[in-house]
Amino acid sequence: MLRALMYILPLALTIYAFVDCLNTPEDEAKHLPKLAWVFIILLFWIVGPIVWFAAGKMRHAPAGGRTPSEWHRNHRTQWVAPDDNPDFLKSLKDENEKDEAVLKDWEADLRRREDELKKREQGGEGDKS
Repeated sequence: MLRALMYILPLALTIYAFVDCLNTPEDEAKHLPKLAWVFIILLFWIVGPIVWFAAGKMRHAPAGGRTPSEWHRNHRTQWVAPDDNPDFLKSLKDENEKDEAVLKDWEADLRRREDELKKREQGGEGDKS
């Protein structure tokens, strides 16, 4: 069990540090560009994640005063359920109106063709007698 843990723990720590580094905004990576930190984490997979957690990421608010959670709140798109989204409901109404207009045009064309067919049949019957 300890033998497996010796390989699993550094691997898990490397994966976690890699994902954390990728999700960190560029201005919160300390000392080196974010791309350099990615290479350090992946190349030195035992020491790299520890160095990233110790020295690579700002753990306090940057000089601008915003915290990472505020940044994520401001840049996250707000998801709204379709039945609560007025734009979506309006688009359904507009689409329904278009479909009804097409249906009315189609029915009018069908009636016109039926009337023409009836006139031809009635005209043809008169010629036979």
